[in-house]
Amino acid sequence: MNPNADTAKVGRVLQGAGFVAGAKPLRFSMDWVARPLFGILLAAIATAAVLAGGIWFAVFVGAGAIIAAYEWHRMVANALFIRPTFITAFTIIGALYVLLAEPHSMLAWAVLALGAVANALIALAQERPPLWQAGGTLYIGAAVLAIVSLRMLAPHGALLVLGMLLAVWATDTGALIIGNLVGGPKLWAALSPNKTWAGFFGGVAIAAIVTAIYATAFGVSAMQGGLFGAGVSVIAHAGDMLESWAKRQFRIKDSGGLIPGHGGVLDRIDSTLLASIALAVLVLVIGIDPLFGARP
Repeated sequence: MNPNADTAKVGRVLQGAGFVAGAKPLRFSMDWVARPLFGILLAAIATAAVLAGGIWFAVFVGAGAIIAAYEWHRMVANALFIRPTFITAFTIIGALYVLLAEPHSMLAWAVLALGAVANALIALAQERPPLWQAGGTLYIGAAVLAIVSLRMLAPHGALLVLGMLLAVWATDTGALIIGNLVGGPKLWAALSPNKTWAGFFGGVAIAAIVTAIYATAFGVSAMQGGLFGAGVSVIAHAGDMLESWAKRQFRIKDSGGLIPGHGGVLDRIDSTLLASIALAVLVLVIGIDPLFGARP
């Protein structure tokens, strides 16, 4: 053994931990408390809304979507965000009203398309990029109609939506914890410098474990439940990266600061948006039941 080498190694460890003069000290952050506290609170509210179903779930989803739309249009239109935000808000309200009244009709999607066209025209009049304005209306609005349709129309819709949300939440938590513990190569440094491959695979693994346990409570095999969770997790990661790409285009870090420890509402639901759309296509368009006949 080399005593000098051992001493140097200990010194480096202590310096990294902040015990040696000149090192950056480890500081307590309120995010350590705020992030899990508000995460649990929001998850409880979302779960209650899913179980309530009907107009209560639609109101919950619509309210969150309108706030997310406000953050989106403020991001892409800067000071000229008020008109496009109102158009998207009224579009979401109108589309949800039509969906609740005529759940098997395509009229709600036609309302969404009209709102997107209106925002594109306003963007042109304001000399703003029309695709960004219309795209926000379509993307957020499509996710709203998708998740509410899943709850209303899918077999065991409440179980399916809750399973998807559990997978998304497990993905976010697993990616955050394992990514910070393991570190390693970046997932896509140009878009999100803090995300790593370890966090990606950790999020997928945790989501698979959580949904495997969830599925067995309703008569579904752990393997099938785990595959469902892993699939949702991959799409959730893609949704997260998609929002990161959009924020990069406008040079902002967070879409807002409404939720302590999480940023904006759009930051909180970015993974759920794409996951909802993908799951609705899988279940309501293709006709696949990813929970394989779960018992309520």
